[in-house]
Amino acid sequence: MITLSKKLKQTGRKEVEGTPKRISIRDKLLVKEVSEMHENLPKSCQVIFDDPNKIHTFSLVVVPDESFWQGGKFKFDVFVPEEYNIVPPEVTCCNKIWHPNIDETGEVCLSLLRQSSYDSLGWAPTRKLKDVVWGINSLFSDLTNFDDPLNVEAAEHYSKDKESFKCKVREYIQKYAKR
Repeated sequence: MITLSKKLKQTGRKEVEGTPKRISIRDKLLVKEVSEMHENLPKSCQVIFDDPNKIHTFSLVVVPDESFWQGGKFKFDVFVPEEYNIVPPEVTCCNKIWHPNIDETGEVCLSLLRQSSYDSLGWAPTRKLKDVVWGINSLFSDLTNFDDPLNVEAAEHYSKDKESFKCKVREYIQKYAKR
């Protein structure tokens, strides 16, 4: 007896209220990429799917083990649009954070999340979800960019007074991102 999931894989169709529907290209890509993402997850990250039937939307939790943000727990919502892999996933930080590349509304500045980028490191169809996860994780270490900030105030704070910057980061962690 063939199970429904095997049948769907064979036909490339998804059952929706009794009528078959084609599986989107995005969802076909995501089936493979989600598995690959789990296999290559940094030790400081966790991926959470609130609805296992919606693999195009998930949360990424980053718990930095070094840097200014050590001791915090930061949640990011990731939404993969239907046009994926031509366009990048949309990522929002759910915690208020004092960071030069993440503003206080949750917008994230990371080259690979840009449709077009001046440094040619922007999104390309060859990139995958694991690249996004590693990129977000790296914002808490080697990819922290004080020279091209989204949150200019945080970057200027760092350049003027590193100790005061560190104290403000700790304060934000205690208020908004405590483990």
